[in-house]
Amino acid sequence: MAVGARSGRDEGEERPEDAVTHETDEAAAEEKQHRSFWKELPLLIGIALVLALLIKTFLVQAFSIPSDSMQNTLQRGDRVLVDKLTPWFGSEPERGEVVVFHDPAQWLAGEATPEPNVVQKVLSWIGLMPSAEEKDLIKRTIAIGGDTVECKQGGPVIVNGKPLDEPYIFPGNTPCDDKPFGPLTVPKGKIWVMGDHRQDSQDSRYHMQDSTQGFVPVDDVVGRAVVIAWPVTRWATLPIPDTFDQKGIDKQLPAPLHSPQASGPGVADVNSAALGLVGAVPLVLWRRRRLTKGSTAR
Repeated sequence: MAVGARSGRDEGEERPEDAVTHETDEAAAEEKQHRSFWKELPLLIGIALVLALLIKTFLVQAFSIPSDSMQNTLQRGDRVLVDKLTPWFGSEPERGEVVVFHDPAQWLAGEATPEPNVVQKVLSWIGLMPSAEEKDLIKRTIAIGGDTVECKQGGPVIVNGKPLDEPYIFPGNTPCDDKPFGPLTVPKGKIWVMGDHRQDSQDSRYHMQDSTQGFVPVDDVVGRAVVIAWPVTRWATLPIPDTFDQKGIDKQLPAPLHSPQASGPGVADVNSAALGLVGAVPLVLWRRRRLTKGSTAR
């Protein structure tokens, strides 16, 4: 046989038994891959749930608008996304922000709370839908700690001596004719809130006799509502109105004499000390005079 000559069949030719083996291997690999997917699916779902829970806890959470108190900025049934990240870095609410906060002093007492089903509870727990059980409110921040705020009947809301131009107020409403207030100074660590639908909002003005005197503790603020996410036709951002950027509004004024802060325990203590000092002076002088007389007589 000549060198390089081949026998009757090429080496690369596939035999029938080789084809059967190859098909069997492919089927086994496909079945193994299919089985692996179903084994990994619970892990993937678990990771997705953990991520959703972390996002809800630290980043963003959806809230549903249950009332008309923020019309026309927000409508009943709107879903808003609330920024929960910045408060973790020490950021506090600013004037003009729309914020969600926990009920500070039974503001929602008597309000009906819908009973969610099991699916709604699970979805709200991981942040995929708003919670129906949490008693939270949503209002606009008008004044922050240290600000002096007031509103007389027929007039605008005034913050630190600067009148607010409020185009976001519900058409036909007045700034505060239904419930004038002030002037008062917002304590540090708290905010003064009002609804955009002023004549349909049980806001800070209506809770001045509560334990919080109408002020909302910053610690109760969940976060700032930044966007209307649903329905799609209502999609919009929620920026701070220009009136809160006017020059001089951040220059805080001295607390008015009839501010809630002026009647606090600290003022009472100072007054008591002053009265005590005034009363003690004559007594000290009389006692000193007696001692001087006694020394002279000897």
